[in-house]
Amino acid sequence: MTDDAHRFTGMYDECRQRVWAYVVSRAGRQVADEVVSETFAIAWRRLDDVPEPALPWLLGVARNVLRDNVRAELRREAMAAELRAWTEGDVADQVTERMGVLRALAALQEDDREILILVAWHGLTPGEAAKVIGCSSAAYRVRLHRARKRLRQAMEAEPDGRVPERSRTHVRNLSEEWS
Repeated sequence: MTDDAHRFTGMYDECRQRVWAYVVSRAGRQVADEVVSETFAIAWRRLDDVPEPALPWLLGVARNVLRDNVRAELRREAMAAELRAWTEGDVADQVTERMGVLRALAALQEDDREILILVAWHGLTPGEAAKVIGCSSAAYRVRLHRARKRLRQAMEAEPDGRVPERSRTHVRNLSEEWS
C-alpha cells in the first residue's frame, strides 16, 4: 500500500462516520451515502490539499456537495415546471390569450404600461415600484388599481366587439398575481 493510500484509508476510517452524521443532520439519510461517497472521492483526488486534521476540511467539502445537489435539484424542478407549463392546455389558446394581453397592453398609455410591467414582469413589490416611479406607495397602489381596470377594459374590447370569457379570466388572474 502506498503512503497516499495508507493516509487516505486512515482518514476514511477516522472521519467517515462523522461526515455521514453531519450529512444526515443536514439532508437526511436518503442522500447521506451518496454525499459521503462524493466527499471522499474529492478527498482522494485532492489528497495533497487535505490538511491535518482532515475533519473540518471534509465537512466543508460535504457541505459544498450538498449545496451543489440542492442547486441541481432546483434546476431540475424548474425545468420540469417550465415543461409542464408549456404542455398544459392548447398551445393555440395560450398564444391567442398572450396576444390578447399584449394587444391590450399596447393599447394602454405608456404610464399605465410601466406601472403594470414593473410589478408583473420585473417582480417589484408595489413599494419598490413606487420608488422607481417617484411617488408614494399609496399613490402607486391607486395608479396600479386604475391601470389594472384599464387593462381589463382593453382586454374586453376585442376587435370584433365580443368579450371572450378566457380573456376576462386571464385579466382577473393577472390582477391577483400582480397584487
